[in-house]
Amino acid sequence: MKYFLYARKSTDDESHQIRSIDAQLSELRQFADKEGLFVVRELIEAQTAREPGRPVFNAMMDDIEAGLASGVIAWHPDRLARNSVDGGRIIYAIDTGNLHALKFPTFWFEDTPQGKFMLQISFGQSKYYVDNLSENVRRGIREKLRRHEFPGWAPVGYLNDPRRKTIVIDEVKAPLIRKIFKTFANGDIGVSGIHSLARRWGLTGHSGRPIALSRFVFLLSNPFYIGLFRYKGETHEGKHSPIISRELFDRVQVVLKKRKRGTYKPKKEFPFRNFLLCAHCGGAITAERQKGHHYYRCSKRKGPCTLGYVREEALAQYLRDSIARLSPPESLIDAMMHEAKREMHDGHSTISALQESHRTSLSKLDERLARLLDVYLDGSVSQEEYVSRKQDFLVEQSRLKDKIKHLEEGQGSPFEPMLDFLFVAKQARTEAESGDPGVLRDFHRRIGSNLRLCDPRDASLNGRILDSGEVGRPERM
Repeated sequence: MKYFLYARKSTDDESHQIRSIDAQLSELRQFADKEGLFVVRELIEAQTAREPGRPVFNAMMDDIEAGLASGVIAWHPDRLARNSVDGGRIIYAIDTGNLHALKFPTFWFEDTPQGKFMLQISFGQSKYYVDNLSENVRRGIREKLRRHEFPGWAPVGYLNDPRRKTIVIDEVKAPLIRKIFKTFANGDIGVSGIHSLARRWGLTGHSGRPIALSRFVFLLSNPFYIGLFRYKGETHEGKHSPIISRELFDRVQVVLKKRKRGTYKPKKEFPFRNFLLCAHCGGAITAERQKGHHYYRCSKRKGPCTLGYVREEALAQYLRDSIARLSPPESLIDAMMHEAKREMHDGHSTISALQESHRTSLSKLDERLARLLDVYLDGSVSQEEYVSRKQDFLVEQSRLKDKIKHLEEGQGSPFEPMLDFLFVAKQARTEAESGDPGVLRDFHRRIGSNLRLCDPRDASLNGRILDSGEVGRPERM
């Protein structure tokens, strides 16, 4: 009688269950030699038997029905089938006489009513084991979600701690994640640009290889970094510590949304492009290179415009002049900073009241989340509405926790923005003397928005913008 030797493991991952296959083959070969069984082919499969559709198993059964062999050697019946379809096919092949013998080192079988009954019980036990294991896994996942623990592999910036079965911050990669979010939030570069920077900074995935560009949008939009996580389309509050603040995450989402709409990505070659608007028509200011110099002009996408060309050197000088003109005396800045610090010291009671207000709002939000779950379980709202409203509540909950944390760390004083502004004003003259156009651009972005470029030939400006001799159309444009 001819036999097929069949060995199976439950995964196609080369790094898992290698010993399982080797051990099965070694034992089955010894068993075949001992019993004097003639093996015509050894078959190896790396796929779970929970669902029907295994290609190697199906091909083996087709060959058995075609008469190429009439017996099978396997380690145990659960290697052949863990589902009712494949188990039924084996028993039917025995009933029709296509399959005469099944040989197992760990299980007795003979082609008798009692033998087939015991084989059916073994297949049933195998299916029960798989179903029970699956239910245990789902129960474990539900318990993890109730404990606010993410039931999966942590993203880059975090590590799974197998000893404590928790997720902890990766002290090596977490600073790089913060740096990536802060850099991208400025809006100066796109996803491909921040991906290139991340590779240069040495950020890699858990495998030690660089992260693919296609995964970077997911990384930048992953709420895991602010203490939340998504699982099967639903957002949950996480037990892990956040890496970045909610405010920084929101800024990054705004930049991502603009990029998806096709916002132009400025090139580093022209530092002032996509920075100013035309004061005449409201169009964007674009740039081009002519005879070794950079010229800025209105893009005229909103129609004809009379604004002329401005050389980059002239535009940079105007920006320096505007800083110098707007910068207050250093003595006045020092006096204002001293007064702001005194008010901060006297305002601790106000901060405490603000903290208490945020905690009250947070408590009410927790109650609303509990009521939302109750009405969802009662069937009063659909799953889609429940998921959407829950996500809104969790986002607001995250914002409140951020505010409370900042206040506890002394970062939430109403005078803090004033101190930041005064510090920037104090550095204004240093920034004005900088020869780097990028520094001038970034400084103006911090102190204003919707900056507009006017034509200095306009008499109403009293010569405050640019000298008229520095504006004009380059020769042979």
